[in-house]
Amino acid sequence: MSKPRLVLIGNGMAGVRTVEELLKIKPDHYDITIFGAEPHPNYNRILLSPVLAGEMGVKDIILNELDWYAENKITLHTGKQISTIDRVKRKVIADDGTEVAYDRLLIATGSTPFMLPVPGNDLPGVIGYRDIKDTDEMIDAATKHKHAVVIGGGLLGLEAANGLKLRGMDVTVVHLGPWLLERQLDEVAGKMLQKSLEDKGLKFLLATQTEALIQGESGRVAAIRFKGGMQIPADIVVMAAGIRPNYSLAEKSGIYCNRGIVVNDTMQTYDPKVYAVGECVSHRGIAYGLVAPLFEQAKVAANHLAGYGIGRYTGSVTSTKLKVTGIDLFSAGDYMGGKDTEEIVLNDPHGGVYKKLVIKDNKLVGGVMYGDTADGPWYFQLLKDQRDIHDIRDSLIFGQSLVGDVGHAGKSKAAEMADNAEVCGCNGVTKGTIVQAIKAKGLFTLDEVKKHTKAASSCGSCAGLVEQILASTIGGAYTPAAVDSKPVCGCTDHSHKKVREAIFGQHLTSKEAVFKALEWKTPNGCDKCRPAVNYYLISSWPHEAKDDPQSRFINERAHANIQKDGTYSVVPRMWGGLTTPAELRAIADAAEKYNVPTVKVTGGQRIDLLGVKKEDLPKMWADLNAAGMVSGHAYGKSIRTVKTCVGAEHCRFGTQLAMSMGVKLEKMLFDMYAPHKVKLAVSGCPRNCAEAGIKDVGVIGVDSGYELYIGGNGGIKTEVAQFLCKVTSDEEVMEYSGAFLQLYREEGWYLERTCHYMDRVGLDYIKGKILEDEEGRKAYYARLLDALKDAKDPWETSREEQPIKQFIPIKLEA
Repeated sequence: MSKPRLVLIGNGMAGVRTVEELLKIKPDHYDITIFGAEPHPNYNRILLSPVLAGEMGVKDIILNELDWYAENKITLHTGKQISTIDRVKRKVIADDGTEVAYDRLLIATGSTPFMLPVPGNDLPGVIGYRDIKDTDEMIDAATKHKHAVVIGGGLLGLEAANGLKLRGMDVTVVHLGPWLLERQLDEVAGKMLQKSLEDKGLKFLLATQTEALIQGESGRVAAIRFKGGMQIPADIVVMAAGIRPNYSLAEKSGIYCNRGIVVNDTMQTYDPKVYAVGECVSHRGIAYGLVAPLFEQAKVAANHLAGYGIGRYTGSVTSTKLKVTGIDLFSAGDYMGGKDTEEIVLNDPHGGVYKKLVIKDNKLVGGVMYGDTADGPWYFQLLKDQRDIHDIRDSLIFGQSLVGDVGHAGKSKAAEMADNAEVCGCNGVTKGTIVQAIKAKGLFTLDEVKKHTKAASSCGSCAGLVEQILASTIGGAYTPAAVDSKPVCGCTDHSHKKVREAIFGQHLTSKEAVFKALEWKTPNGCDKCRPAVNYYLISSWPHEAKDDPQSRFINERAHANIQKDGTYSVVPRMWGGLTTPAELRAIADAAEKYNVPTVKVTGGQRIDLLGVKKEDLPKMWADLNAAGMVSGHAYGKSIRTVKTCVGAEHCRFGTQLAMSMGVKLEKMLFDMYAPHKVKLAVSGCPRNCAEAGIKDVGVIGVDSGYELYIGGNGGIKTEVAQFLCKVTSDEEVMEYSGAFLQLYREEGWYLERTCHYMDRVGLDYIKGKILEDEEGRKAYYARLLDALKDAKDPWETSREEQPIKQFIPIKLEA
């Protein structure tokens, strides 16, 4: 049976990206033919300016070599321009007569430079700046001529001017606007940029209108004349005054166009067989010229071309990050401000730093930065997430590192890191390796960097830092996805949030029901989505959804941690770090019986048996169970440990019974699965010997009761727990801690630690749920206890068989 035929008109970044996305999700669905007007394979148009500046060659910016087309069985026609789309016979005709039929057509014809309608605009030496041919012509002109004029003080114009200046030409930038980059910068930043560029030798004529281009004796352009009569020499004139969507071919074929090819949210034109993406498109009246929105369009178009029909493109919030002759610039959102907005401004002209943040209703709505843009991606994430910033407003202008709001965004100084600085500790990946991969392989997303470098692919704590490096490397081509819209995995376009909402809202109780209701792209999911969906099911419907062992990681299936040599680590539970001679004897017997090579005390106050063979695990656990010992869940996305100090039971400084409290908490939470591992600690006094300040829940005894802290993490990137409240009794400790953990269990996304959950929703939100709403707090606590009431050890020992140890507190002398 023959495959349906897909024809792509346009071999540029948006069109080929759509094909790449399509090949990921349905690789053998179409016979694909691509027509490109240029004689090159797909290349990175963003990097034309480094080519012009002499920093890179054309071969360095190729995204897909010719071999890629062959490997994916794609028929590529380079140097052929489509002249006709016959929508009745469903075929396209190239200018050389080549005809190809289609079942689905994808138009990605991009844009064309706007050539000022002035006399002489067709003279030799007058060019646009959009492709390799234009770049080669400018490089050639720089070897033969002296005077260059660039019309347009926008992104393209300044890149062209910078490149020509580096090639040794005398360059003047002519701009109709009152300041440079008026669509990306406010007046202050624009004037600062102009001053810096003038110091580097560029000349500017602002608020100046071109009247005519003058022909020289050689027949090519020789000068440019402005309104008012002023004239300057020009051996080459680069038109960079804007771009226009290239939709003439589509319009000629009868497809509805209005300042672009009009598409709906599925990237479909008024002809249901024809899709369009990229700069040629008008979506909700907007044509985008930045790469990031075009890639979002590509993903949606691929989803519908594959027949899944669940993706929607609803528009993009864009940002601009660029570097002109070493000067960093950034802007996003409504950076101009206006009615009902407030501005926070930091202006240091001598130091070359300017920042303006625009606030409305306690949310960041826009910003512009000059000189120091390291925090740009973080500000942009705040803007996209619409986070309430009132709690960090006082220090917001000084950036992420001073606010301490690192969370998902990582460190804020990624751009300043040395190339040999390690970014991913799990896999030993340096910044230089990541940057090299981004440039060499044309990477634009975090997932692509993970695939090619392994950075952020293990524990994920460096993901924000990798995103910062992406942003600083490719500038405006990178737009971070909104935190709540990132897909769970490649099997679906739905986010963790949408999956959780569907499971609860539609009362879905099996992964098969979830996959069907949400139109999963793969029949059985993958190793990323299956564990997540399984967790969401059992946490939403604890007494209805059936836990699926095959949807758990190997550690959870084996009830032990797999080690690098293929053996396993077994950790019996020691409630609150307490043990008995009988338990120690049972551990020693097991270690000898099964020839355990290493016995180690863990950081969580337990004993680890390392080097256990997989076939010995059931027998070893049976022996330990017989001695009354249950699993320590050291392998699970679950409650791990409750670390304790000796507390008032023994310590002369202790104010509360730390060991007793710790055992109560651990008994209460036994077998509690969660989005990620959960660790607690109880310290009997403010000396905090149990290190409660870096735990997911930390309990510190004081004279009048306990202080509760939440969201700590002692991992690769240490997070200090934040103060939640003060309570007076053991029962309140259990209620408030349990309510917080149940809130996290119900709202956290799979593999999201409590600290990252708190970064996402904010401490004030959690306090509102736990402290300010007594009825809600008690309901969360009740749901936790209900979910755990039937909890058993993986080896079938119930918690009732392990009573809480009783302690007799010592009497302290007055």
